[in-house]
Amino acid sequence: MMIPYVMRMRSFKFLICLLIVISFSSCSYFNQQEIKDPVARVGENYLVKEEIDKLLNGGISSGDSAVLVNNYINDWARKQLLLDRARINLSENKQQQFEELVAQYRADLYINAYKEALVARSMDTAIAQEELERFYEENKENFKLNEDLVKLRYLSVSPDFTNLQTVRERFRNFSPEDQEALREMALKFKFYSFNDSVWVRTSEVIQKIPVINTDNKDEYLKKSQFFELSDSLGVYLVAVNEVLSRNNTAPLSYVEPTVRKIILNKRKLEFLRTLEKELLDEATRNNDFQVYDPKK
Repeated sequence: MMIPYVMRMRSFKFLICLLIVISFSSCSYFNQQEIKDPVARVGENYLVKEEIDKLLNGGISSGDSAVLVNNYINDWARKQLLLDRARINLSENKQQQFEELVAQYRADLYINAYKEALVARSMDTAIAQEELERFYEENKENFKLNEDLVKLRYLSVSPDFTNLQTVRERFRNFSPEDQEALREMALKFKFYSFNDSVWVRTSEVIQKIPVINTDNKDEYLKKSQFFELSDSLGVYLVAVNEVLSRNNTAPLSYVEPTVRKIILNKRKLEFLRTLEKELLDEATRNNDFQVYDPKK
């Protein structure tokens, strides 16, 4: 039996209206689902409130917050507009290259973070003194000084310091009793350092004691030498214990932090090489890794 023409037209119109209603309802539904609390829009890209909230904390005033948010929104908009223009004007080949670089960078971030976590959790970082000394002895030629080193003590007092003679005598003698007395008076000194068993660079001494400079340092910074200098700012007492000239082998006590870093870095590289090999072997055993013949 044939359906009357009028009924068919009414059914067709009803179907069209229903599709239109569904279409608008669907757009409204998905927009509500996808865009939550929008703050700004550039084309089809939205900046949402959640991102803005990350900028703010309790220590920012309302006025500063408004400026910060406004600047952030404008910066976001500029970047979106530039990105849109870039996508329009860059070739598909260039865009593909960039996407591959982004994917590689993302992979490297994940991999490096995982490696660092494993190193921090599982690698032995203890270094025995014997290992430090052995590595140093085997690689002495790589530890040449590029600057003079000195062991010294020094102090400075103001030009009108009233007890200079006593300080001078105790500083020169430097017996345990003298050291204790000097430390008791230390608050009266402008600056000082009594640790004369540690190597320091001459450039540090020049920076600390203004009357010593690159022109006169060889005159004053000599082994077993005591000297007193003064200028308008103060009086300086200096006692040099030892001097080690540039191009000599650096002592282990001076380069020990560097030696430790080198040993740990070598140990880290070996740890990661072993880890990667074990991962590859395990994947091969479990049939998770296969290599196919490209000729087939």
